[in-house]
Amino acid sequence: MRRSKRLTAKTVQHAPPGKHADGDGLTLVVKPSGTRSWVVRLTVDGKQRDIGIGGYPGVSLADARLRAAEMRADAIQGNDPTGAERTSDAPTFAVAAKVVHEMNLPRWRNKHAANEWLASLERYAFDRVGNVPMQRIERSDVIAVLSPIWTTKPETARRVRQRIRKVMQFGMAHGWVDTNPAGEAIDGALPSMPKVKNHQRALPYSEVPAAVNKIAQSRASEASKLCLRFLVLTAVRSGEARGARWFEIDAANATWTIPAERMKANGEHRVPLSRQALSTLQSARALEDGSGLIFPSPLRRGEPLSWQALLKLLRTYDMDTTVHGFRSAFKTWCIEQTATPWAVGEAALAHVVGNSVEAAYVRSDLFDQRRELMQDWADFVAP
Repeated sequence: MRRSKRLTAKTVQHAPPGKHADGDGLTLVVKPSGTRSWVVRLTVDGKQRDIGIGGYPGVSLADARLRAAEMRADAIQGNDPTGAERTSDAPTFAVAAKVVHEMNLPRWRNKHAANEWLASLERYAFDRVGNVPMQRIERSDVIAVLSPIWTTKPETARRVRQRIRKVMQFGMAHGWVDTNPAGEAIDGALPSMPKVKNHQRALPYSEVPAAVNKIAQSRASEASKLCLRFLVLTAVRSGEARGARWFEIDAANATWTIPAERMKANGEHRVPLSRQALSTLQSARALEDGSGLIFPSPLRRGEPLSWQALLKLLRTYDMDTTVHGFRSAFKTWCIEQTATPWAVGEAALAHVVGNSVEAAYVRSDLFDQRRELMQDWADFVAP
């Protein structure tokens, strides 16, 4: 049988993205980014394994062939081809997960998201793999974690798998793990899940004025009442309203500028303030506690209101909507009760308008048109 052509130093350097076999189980893997790494396929304990042996050019073609030959010899003799010394210092999955969580804390915009990331692994994965050294976690372990919730809690299962994959990527980067047991290789063992779009509950826009009045008459804290009223009037997201600070407000020009780092799309967003929104801010001056927050928590000095505080107000007074539902009501009102162009309504909600090509031409944030729209909305919900 004719042997396939082997790689050369030149082809390794210039090979396009994809997998390029050298023979005897050794393969060069080139990613679209251009990074190159070596993988050798061996049979260990009766099972085929793809084991990484380093990246190019740190590991040359000659070095990769030599290392692959040594690992084949180890496997034939029944020894661990990865070398015990290579994985002896690997942490358990739980320890690695906590390190990854700590590393990623700066990228989360709120404590709830940060806490939920680790809590989901503690709840669903730690019982099975928490105390297992990373190099000993197999695909069957990940499948055992996901199977009980894959169809009953599909969104949770997706997130847990994504987070396990993230932790195992951390292990691969440190050389403790050769392949990711939560990667594509387990797709065939899990049933397909339809993509279901869950729409959050929203009041019909005709009921929003009564809801605003009910919020004002409620026995909730002043911070909760004023924050929720301000949120309805400005049609912003919960975190954007709860995290609002006085330095973001330009009362003279009736403008609220939300910094990019507090926006979902990572872009600065200007909000035109109606007369009612400015009046709400004036009432909020009584809440100042020195933190700079417009709506500080009455329970935790120096911290913003929690998202639960606003949701509790709605539930306590039997309003059949989520906080986010007021944005949906605003959007429906725009469509059915105004002649506002679609792009203006989307800009008011801080949605990205169109694709990247369209965005290059739509430079304006349509602020003047939005100012008129937001005053009309405020006159409708809180005349």
